Amino acid sequence: MTTDNPNDNRHTESPPDAKKAIEVPFGSNAIRLSAGQWAVAALLFLLSIAAVPRMWSYAEPTKFTADDRIPYEFSDDYWLYSRRVTSCVADRQVLVIGDSVIWGEYVTPRETLSHYLNEESGDLRFANGGLNGTHPLALGGLVQHYASDVCGQRVILHCNLLWMSSPERDLQVDKEVSFNHATLVPQFTPQIPCYRASFADRMAITVDRSVPFRAWAKHLRVKYFAGQDLHTWSFEHPYENPLREILNPEPREESPRHPSRPWFESGLEVQDVPWIELDTSLQWQAFRQTVELLQARDNNVFVILTPLNEHMLTAESRQRYRATFAAVENWLRDRQIAYAAPTVPPSDEFADLSHPLAPGYVRLAKALRANESFQRWRVFDPAAT
Repeated sequence: MTTDNPNDNRHTESPPDAKKAIEVPFGSNAIRLSAGQWAVAALLFLLSIAAVPRMWSYAEPTKFTADDRIPYEFSDDYWLYSRRVTSCVADRQVLVIGDSVIWGEYVTPRETLSHYLNEESGDLRFANGGLNGTHPLALGGLVQHYASDVCGQRVILHCNLLWMSSPERDLQVDKEVSFNHATLVPQFTPQIPCYRASFADRMAITVDRSVPFRAWAKHLRVKYFAGQDLHTWSFEHPYENPLREILNPEPREESPRHPSRPWFESGLEVQDVPWIELDTSLQWQAFRQTVELLQARDNNVFVILTPLNEHMLTAESRQRYRATFAAVENWLRDRQIAYAAPTVPPSDEFADLSHPLAPGYVRLAKALRANESFQRWRVFDPAAT
């Protein structure tokens, strides 16, 4: 006679079929890719990443004219700037590269230096390649990473000595300081004392420069979604169709960013600007490297050394400025780089320390066209050699 004993530790093994029934497979997917299939999938993904920005450049209805400029709100849309450069090269336009002085801070697109150069340009057309806030350290990165199509061309490069006027503008101060176009400056060398981005951020910026898809994605955010990603924009605009923003973008007016009036009517005062030694200037070093980079690409480079508003400087500061100006001229002459250094326009043709008003741009354009070095430079076509 047998009885059930609850304390009996003896047990019987589960039958083989029961074991198989409780086995869990490694994954839930019914189809798994082999190593070769993963390689094909990765290749297709990379091709898509490379092809989508190029395809979009044909689909997006953007037509550039010589007088067009990058809108201020798109100042960090480097994908759009790259398209602008490509368009200029295709149309055989001479790109005038520089900061907000070339861009035209206090004037309309038809009152800029490039516009007035086109009024009596003959067979050459000049395009506004200015970008707001591009100090030389940033301008070098812009030319290196987003203007690679500028090869074997005539190029005008703007030199603005305002960026060498103080340690703050030269980015030499030891404390952390925010500045324009931080993603364009050298991330590792030379070291910029006031730039304190983490190593991870610097590496991410370096990678982004070589991946057009990232710049294109930023372009979509800036142009169509007010700088927001699609998720954030949709959350703030729950009843709007994002495709409408892309297919029917709002038109943008091109007007001066600030009132067009002389500096003394805006309450600005005479300044005692310190200036720094060129030998220690990070901005001057970056400008020289940009000239050399453009020349290495077989471009015929012409430098325009725009004058600052000396009427706004104290006597001592004006003397230091003129010494810096002369040193830059000597460097250009020693390296046989074609350049022009127009005389200082009248006081009422300046809006601040560096930006001319429309009459100042007219005067600079006339001085440039009358410059002998400019006349020799414009008849030499590097693409014909």
